[in-house]
Amino acid sequence: MNRKKTRKIQVGSIAIGGDAPITVQSMTNTDTRDVEATVNQIHRLEEAGCDIIRCTVPDKQAADALPEIISRIHIPLTADIHFDYRLALKSIRNGAAKLRINPGNIGSKDRVKAVVQAARDKGIPIRIGVNSGSLQRDILQQYGGVCPEALVDSALRHVEILEELNFYDIAISVKSSDVREMIESYRLLSKKVDYPLHIGVTESGTPRKGTIKSSVGIGALLSEGIGDTIRVSLTGDPVEEILVGREILKALGIVKEGIELISCPTCGRTQLNLLRIAQEVEERLSYVKKHIKIAVMGCAVNGPGEARRADIGIAGGNGEGLIFRRGEIIRKVREEDLVKELMKEVDQILQSDQANKN
Repeated sequence: MNRKKTRKIQVGSIAIGGDAPITVQSMTNTDTRDVEATVNQIHRLEEAGCDIIRCTVPDKQAADALPEIISRIHIPLTADIHFDYRLALKSIRNGAAKLRINPGNIGSKDRVKAVVQAARDKGIPIRIGVNSGSLQRDILQQYGGVCPEALVDSALRHVEILEELNFYDIAISVKSSDVREMIESYRLLSKKVDYPLHIGVTESGTPRKGTIKSSVGIGALLSEGIGDTIRVSLTGDPVEEILVGREILKALGIVKEGIELISCPTCGRTQLNLLRIAQEVEERLSYVKKHIKIAVMGCAVNGPGEARRADIGIAGGNGEGLIFRRGEIIRKVREEDLVKELMKEVDQILQSDQANKN
């Protein structure tokens, strides 16, 4: 897929847009004023593969907590600000790598100028974030309600304020909880600007339903070359957002990392407990960073064919199974030894890769 070339901005050590890799973001759901809880959650997010983290800054106490939080984490932090420009200024002084704030919502032109000047002095970009639940009243009246054109016009109104102050380190999001509306909004926005786009389906729901909605919306746009950074918005543990986001990138071939598991849906021919085996393989290899394609198949109908496309694979039978390496049968083993023998083959791949690096 050909990705649209956008303007590149820098968020701490992470670049967004241009030729930079697509990043995966999340947002803490702890009380930012609780430094220990917030840092602990960010550490879990880092381990899951989070590239940039966002924390809400609702008051001065939360802003005052930022320096210690930032000093103890390893990824850039975005300060999420609503309405109060003083919190934006304090967050900048306290080390935030990016602001999420809509300039049209913080009052007088002098207030906007103060925030823009502070951000420019520190080299901090600003993300304009519009969503279907927060459109201005006059825009809703103009368009007769929420629609892609309304979302985009609202975002561009905020962009214009920053551009008038010669500030162009901007990222934009136009999120909706309606997947089709979200897709059309980003398509329209992508035609109008060259700023990097932060894409996602807002308030997408619980992990089960939200994963589906986010995968459809984000995946559709990324497959068209639209999008520079993503967030999967789920109700629950934000670590799940990162895991889903990274799987979306892997499914589209945008990133090559970790285990790519191919497993059949099973049918009446399956004569072994494939679900248990596939789940055990996935869990035991969750630590692997190298991209390895593994096939876990229930019978010999599709097993050998899929195994030819995999680095390593198994195809089960009645109480036994075959181990394949790139389509070539290595050996036959008992069902209870399948996972153990598969792990041995994966270890050999990892050891060989490490030897080549050395």
